[in-house]
Amino acid sequence: MKRNIEIDQSSGFCFGVVTAIQSAEKELEQNSELYCLGDIVHNSQEVARLQQKGLITIDHRQLQAMRGKSVLLRAHGEPPSTYETAQKNRIHIIDATCPVVLQLQKKIRKIYLSSDRNRSQIVIFGKIGHAEVNGLVGQTEGNAIVIEKKEDLAQLNFNKNIYLFSQTTMSVDDFKNIVEIIRSKADSTAEFHSYDTICRQVANRIPNIKQFAERHDLILFVAGKKSSNGKVLLAEALKANPNTHPITGAEDIRPEWLHKISSIGICGATSTPKWLMEEVKTYIEKQDE
Repeated sequence: MKRNIEIDQSSGFCFGVVTAIQSAEKELEQNSELYCLGDIVHNSQEVARLQQKGLITIDHRQLQAMRGKSVLLRAHGEPPSTYETAQKNRIHIIDATCPVVLQLQKKIRKIYLSSDRNRSQIVIFGKIGHAEVNGLVGQTEGNAIVIEKKEDLAQLNFNKNIYLFSQTTMSVDDFKNIVEIIRSKADSTAEFHSYDTICRQVANRIPNIKQFAERHDLILFVAGKKSSNGKVLLAEALKANPNTHPITGAEDIRPEWLHKISSIGICGATSTPKWLMEEVKTYIEKQDE
């Protein structure tokens, strides 16, 4: 059976991830080992590929005990405390923080320092515990309130000023809904400022992935299980095509999914390497031989 198998050309690494991986590869060409604070990207296969080149993933506890090493900071960004630890421990930082995230960190820091902290709240719409969110909360000395869903808004004091930001990879529509709810609840004497800080390179993939999913009988969505952005894009693909299956690689494909399917679309998250989507395509082609 001759199938139409298409890889979505808009899927794959965003520029922030590309920069981080290029920074790691450049350093590893000159040195046999490099430490990375957390997984360089939320994709286990890409992490494994770089580990073979000498990249060693560490956590914040290990960073505290480290002295005089080179450590890469991934695209997600880090709180000020990480830089303080590095300086104290004479650690050479290779900073691959995404420029979009870096700009957001600076904006939050500026407003936090200039606002009346007794009358104001910094609120971040994002995933609790996500690396990027931890870096953003760090700009407020841990005082920002993180909300994942509308139910979390119960934490807010609507009599106080509210400055709302978003993790860069959240859904634009969900952010707009949060804005409307806060606006409806905010006291007339309080100020409410919302800043749409969602990365458009990510957000613009949503209409594309919908169109792509509609074109095929079956969609294989390739992404790591930790990918926040992957969860958002997968949900959109499922809306457009209920015959969408999330996979981490070719080994997850079930033969029954392919039965009597003539058109297959392969797509993924901003943390999904192109080579992995190519592997999935090759695997299907071999099944058809």
